[in-house]
Amino acid sequence: MELFKQFDPTELIKRALAEDVGQGDITTAATVAPGAMGRARITVKEPRMILAGGVLIEPVMRQAGAAPRMLALAPEGTEMKAGSVLAEIEGKLAGLLIGERTALNFVQLLSGIATTTRAFVDAVAGAHAKIIDTRKTHPGLRVVEKYAVRIGGGHNHRLGLDSGVLIKENHIAAAGTVTKAIECARRVAPHTLKIEIECETLAQVEEALKAGADAILLDNMTLEHVRKARALAGPKVQLEVSGGVTLKTVRAIAEADADLISVGALTHSARFLDISMRIDAV
Repeated sequence: MELFKQFDPTELIKRALAEDVGQGDITTAATVAPGAMGRARITVKEPRMILAGGVLIEPVMRQAGAAPRMLALAPEGTEMKAGSVLAEIEGKLAGLLIGERTALNFVQLLSGIATTTRAFVDAVAGAHAKIIDTRKTHPGLRVVEKYAVRIGGGHNHRLGLDSGVLIKENHIAAAGTVTKAIECARRVAPHTLKIEIECETLAQVEEALKAGADAILLDNMTLEHVRKARALAGPKVQLEVSGGVTLKTVRAIAEADADLISVGALTHSARFLDISMRIDAV
C-alpha cells in the first residue's frame, strides 16, 4: 500500500464518518432490527476503472459498527470494467448501511485519481518521462490522493512544503533574482535536498543553470522552448514541465525530452467513478 505504510487512516475515516452520521443514522435506526446481519456487494459501473481505495472499505465498515468480514476484495491497482465485483462484505446490517456512503466516496475518488493517472502514464509509455502529481489536492486528503496516483502508475512530487525545495515565481520576487533565490535556498536547505526552481523564460533557465540549480521547472513553455531548455541544461539537470498538460499534449512533451511532467489534474479534476453497493439482509 506504499504511502499507507506510514499513514494510519483511522482519524481520516473517523472524521469522514462523523461528517456523514452526525448524531446518528435516523433512517437505519428506524428500519433495521437490532442485531440484523447483512451482505454487501460493491460492483463497478464504469467501462474502465483502476481500483484504488478498496483497502479502506474494511476499516470504514469496522468504524461504522458493522464488524465486517471481507468475503472478497479485488487487489489495489486492478483494472476493472462494468459489472466487475469489487468487494463483498458480511456484517451487521446497520453498520453496513451507516458506512456505505463513506466507503464508496473513498473508493470513487481514489479510483478516479488512479484511473486518470493511468491514462497519462499510458500516453507516455516508452518515453523516459515520469508523470508526477502536485500539491493541488483536497485539504486533508493529500496522503490518500497521492497514494492513488502511485496506484495508477504515477509518481509523487513533494508531499508538503517540508519535503523539498521548489523556488517559484513569488519566491524569486521576494529574493530579488533567480540567482539570489538559489543562493538563499542553498544556504538553508540540507545537502540531501535538490534545489529546484521555476523558470518562465529561457533567460531564467540560463541564469538558474549558472547559479547551480539541480532541477528546473519549465512553466507553461512551448515545446520549442522545452527542447531548447534541454539543450542548455544537458542530461544532468532534471527538467520538469508544468502548466496546462492534457492527454492530447502530454506525449509531445515527453518526446521533447522532459524528465518529469507534473499534472495537477490528476488530483484536482479527477472524476468520481461510478460504483454501487447492494445490501441484502441475511
